[in-house]
Amino acid sequence: MKPFAESCEQNKLPILNVLEKYLGNKKHILEIGSGTGQHAVFFSEQFPHITWQTSDRRENHEGIQLWIDEADTENAKHPLDIDVCQPWPAIKGVDVIYSANTCHIMSWHDVQCFFQGVGSILQTGGHFILYGPFNFNNAFTSESNALFDQRLKARDPLSGIRNFEDLCKLGSENGLAFEENIEMPANNRTLVWVKA
Repeated sequence: MKPFAESCEQNKLPILNVLEKYLGNKKHILEIGSGTGQHAVFFSEQFPHITWQTSDRRENHEGIQLWIDEADTENAKHPLDIDVCQPWPAIKGVDVIYSANTCHIMSWHDVQCFFQGVGSILQTGGHFILYGPFNFNNAFTSESNALFDQRLKARDPLSGIRNFEDLCKLGSENGLAFEENIEMPANNRTLVWVKA
């Protein structure tokens, strides 16, 4: 049975509105943490000119592949095995890296690895598009995000909602210039960097 996340259904249209701004002339997206595969299938259908390369840890590959197989879309590619702190596959021509709801389920060490990987793979002038909940000046943007952070830390003390300013520092250290902070529904944001 295909995996299903209600949050993917709820956020796909708001994220699509953001992606439409950035993907018009792009050709090759690498999605980090494809999860269920729902986003990959939906967005690849909306952008048939783009190769949508899925990736995740190996235990999630079967579910992603089920979504891709059922959709029978040619531009959504079977998942690569990417653990952000292990050597990334040599992928050429990536002009967008997209990731949704990943940084808060990673340890801070993994987030650092993630940004290093993005900086090493993304083409100059390419965009890194990161969706999820974020703190600003170390403060939660809503009570619901504060409660969500408590639940995350109860499950894994190394996880948690990340601070915008810390992510921008990581971006700068890895050749990524911050470009846009877009308010999204349900107290989420889409953050966008460009590879300098």
